[in-house]
Amino acid sequence: MKPKALLGIGAAAALLLSGCALGGGESTDDSGGSTEGPVTLTFQSLAYQDSTVAATKEIVDAWNKDNPDIQIKLTQGTWDNVHDQLVTQFQGGTAPDIIHDESSDIMGFAEQGYLADIGQYLSQDVKDAVSKDVWDTVTTADGKVVAAPTLLQTYVAFANVDAFKAAGIEVPTGDQLSWDDLQAAAKKLATGGKFGVGWGLKQPTAAIMNTALGFDGTFFDTKDDGSATIDVGDGEVAVPEKIHAMAYQDKSLDPVTLTQSGTDVLPGFLSGKYGMYIGGNFLAQQITEAAQPGFNWTVLPPLAGSAGPVQAANPQTMSVSAQSKAPEQAAKFIDYFMNAENQAKLAQGDWLIPASAPARDAVAEQTKDTPVWEPILKTGDDLAGAPFQKAKNYPQWKDQYATPALQQYFANSISVDDLKKQLTDGWQSLG
Repeated sequence: MKPKALLGIGAAAALLLSGCALGGGESTDDSGGSTEGPVTLTFQSLAYQDSTVAATKEIVDAWNKDNPDIQIKLTQGTWDNVHDQLVTQFQGGTAPDIIHDESSDIMGFAEQGYLADIGQYLSQDVKDAVSKDVWDTVTTADGKVVAAPTLLQTYVAFANVDAFKAAGIEVPTGDQLSWDDLQAAAKKLATGGKFGVGWGLKQPTAAIMNTALGFDGTFFDTKDDGSATIDVGDGEVAVPEKIHAMAYQDKSLDPVTLTQSGTDVLPGFLSGKYGMYIGGNFLAQQITEAAQPGFNWTVLPPLAGSAGPVQAANPQTMSVSAQSKAPEQAAKFIDYFMNAENQAKLAQGDWLIPASAPARDAVAEQTKDTPVWEPILKTGDDLAGAPFQKAKNYPQWKDQYATPALQQYFANSISVDDLKKQLTDGWQSLG
């Protein structure tokens, strides 16, 4: 895997001094770069599910129709290489004006001066619609708002209702589902050559970092400048240990799925091989598209550890490049993108949770006849900021050290103590 190293502070400073970081970009207009006349702004979207791609295009088209002086040119990026792509674009002065990403990735770029402060341009309605905890994930130590938080992903347990009935188990309900109760249900479902759970953890780090907060697992102590120290204790490895125990001790979780993507595991869930399927809530869209008629499924209550059903709020984000020649106009489009109608449309396309409270209310109302939406939205009630989101070397550590170490642990190749050591030593090696 290609390392996704952030640019060094020195390189960032050199670009700033040379004018690249503030004078490049792809904003174009009829007046040779002046923002007084019409402008065309590039928007690099990472939407990939057909429904969300269509919703994004619809939003852009509606904006362009109503705003002839601020036209948005939609381009397509991918979550698989967005970090590397942005590094290259920032270095070359070709970054899009409007950037779609996630908070844990953008804060390193913000630290290096590559993102504009858009807080001054966003409307009060947009600011009031999102909680302080979520705004904190996109706000620098000196108070600059470098992104608007849009959609939130949580990790949920999907359940085959008929599999539960066949095993004589009641489908869990209530405000939360403990990891112990999840394991107990998985054991009962693991009969007749079937497994209780399938979980695609080919790329495991995000899932572990987000769910660790349920056990007070914070991993990092992050300073105002983005530097951080690491402490991998029992809370940090509580979820990996539970996964490992289910795969190799009681054999209720199929260990093969730990080497697969969520999409790879989905057919096994739909065919009845797994009574439960854990993954990002966005996978609900793929279930609705791929399930055979009559497949009876639901979403279980939020997974809870010793600290409750807490997960990290790592929202998708909309930022403006500091290279853009028209940051105010770009922020105006983001403000429009953030309205409740648009966010509700995008959320339903991806089965994600809007960061905006009015948008969540709209989704709840519009999906009241689709029962699985209620527990999905419920998982957004206890989201909190996590230190890793502002640790500037996090993307590099994730790809170079955390992911390989977790993959080895889930392959039963190393012990939990080895896992702790590799995670710690890897971070410390980054300085």
